[in-house]
Amino acid sequence: MFVENIMTTPVISVEPSASIREAAALMLAHRISGLPVVKRDGTLVGMLTEGDFLRRGELGTEPKRSWWLELFVSPGKIADEYVHTHGRKVEEIMSDDVVTTRKDASLDEVVEAMSRHRVKRLPVVENGKVVGIVARSDLLRTLAHAQPTADPVVASDDRIRTDIEAELAKQSWSGHGSIHVNVKDGAVVLGGVILDDRERQAARVAAENVAGVKSVSDEIVWVEPMSGMVISPTDLQGAG
Repeated sequence: MFVENIMTTPVISVEPSASIREAAALMLAHRISGLPVVKRDGTLVGMLTEGDFLRRGELGTEPKRSWWLELFVSPGKIADEYVHTHGRKVEEIMSDDVVTTRKDASLDEVVEAMSRHRVKRLPVVENGKVVGIVARSDLLRTLAHAQPTADPVVASDDRIRTDIEAELAKQSWSGHGSIHVNVKDGAVVLGGVILDDRERQAARVAAENVAGVKSVSDEIVWVEPMSGMVISPTDLQGAG
């Protein structure tokens, strides 16, 4: 799936010369937490987010330093902070170092960019112009639609077992065959041996995601590598 399949368009944006009051009202009216800053010709010049409103003179939340820390900050840096905390126009407080994406970018690229740059939304740019925006909410919406429906899926026990084993075989944590799968009338029983108890829940999740599974039972034995202690699911339930 690509960005163009999930991006929001048309884009709600704001001009650089708009007042921060207008921008704040626009964000509140549309219940969004960020706005691309766009010139009249559609060229992207910045990004304005809720974070840009946190340190403001009107709120009394400007950055405060002790006098001795102030000695280590250049006058230019302090002047720049003053503009950001007291500026009246969008162009004075926006971020101009904007992380963008393309319509043909994969969702994996989008998530990687959001995580690496710690941003919640990416303007989608084509030929220098904003054509859409993709936000975390778009990814959440796509995930919700991608989840399997509650309607029961009919699948043979052999097909269910094969699908679970195939998924386990792809995972490095599965022990390469040490987890066994038995299926009867759609009810899955997981057995075998694991060396890390966290693999138990992962195996259950792998089974639950296979179409046709009605229930999953856990009979996996955990062998603690350091002590050699053997712990069964019954032992864990008793400890809880």
